Amino acid sequence: MAGKVMKAVRYEAYGGGSAGLKHVEVPVPTPKRDEVLLKLEATSLNPVDWKIQKGMLRPFLPRKFPYIPATDVAGEVVEVGSGVKDFKVGDKVIAVLSHFIGGGLAEFAVAQESLTVKRPPEVSAPEGAGLPVAGGTAHQMLVSSAGVKLDGSGKPTNILITAASGGVGHYAVQLAKLGKTHVTATCGARNIELVKSLGADEVLDYKTTDGAALKSPSGRKYDVVLHCATGIPWSTFEPNLSDNAKVIDITPNLSSLLTFALKKLTFSKKQYVPLLVIPKKDNLEFLVNLVKEGKLKTLLDSKYPLSKAEDAWAKIIEGHATGKIIVEP
Repeated sequence: MAGKVMKAVRYEAYGGGSAGLKHVEVPVPTPKRDEVLLKLEATSLNPVDWKIQKGMLRPFLPRKFPYIPATDVAGEVVEVGSGVKDFKVGDKVIAVLSHFIGGGLAEFAVAQESLTVKRPPEVSAPEGAGLPVAGGTAHQMLVSSAGVKLDGSGKPTNILITAASGGVGHYAVQLAKLGKTHVTATCGARNIELVKSLGADEVLDYKTTDGAALKSPSGRKYDVVLHCATGIPWSTFEPNLSDNAKVIDITPNLSSLLTFALKKLTFSKKQYVPLLVIPKKDNLEFLVNLVKEGKLKTLLDSKYPLSKAEDAWAKIIEGHATGKIIVEP
């Protein structure tokens, strides 16, 4: 592919929102020794993508400008690096690209072999592209942080999932129900039936009094909170928690990190756990297999062509997507 150009969407500075995205033609990247070059079929957006653009992760991300955003992709292998063993040209795959380098809003992207998995025909490209960050976050919250066993063994656990119709939340509800759990979920009124259909045992409209207070309709105390929303203080969670509860937060801010420190210093049995997601190949393979077996589904909020990537970007910033937002080259 050396010498070829491709369409891509990038930004050249912090800030600007969807207006800061520029459509460009750039050289198709060349895979290094341990990388594969993919012709992209679908890319999913995550909130972290616009947060990087806004400068919320500076000085770490992005590593340099201009930057082609998005990391969660599905595509076809069109070239392999000299050290690649597990993939060949023509393979359909799902990959998570490095947040440092990005590359998802383009016609082609390079992925590390170590973060690429095969996509079986039962899993469509958009369904697969939804999985890496959002599905991986839900899986890590439940398994690593909360200790829920997804084979149904382990002790019964009462779980609260906030923002249950969002990208992470909709996966979290489905994965939680593979374990021995009772799931209470919060979402907007329009998505209550949808979240029930994903397996939630009880669903709260977050705009009602009980919903805002996170009160379980069946009077349960939560052993685990998978906190996928923002702007809920510890004081709202506290009265609803069992003695040894964990609140696992995927968007920790300064005040919540102070809560984390305070709980540690006071040896509180109730814990606040900020989550840092580390993408892992075996977790992604596990999730892809669940989709293949029909035990997990990706809800698709909307699809946009690459030529309308700024509309997809505006939608992810807005923050009310039901499931995943997909861009297709």
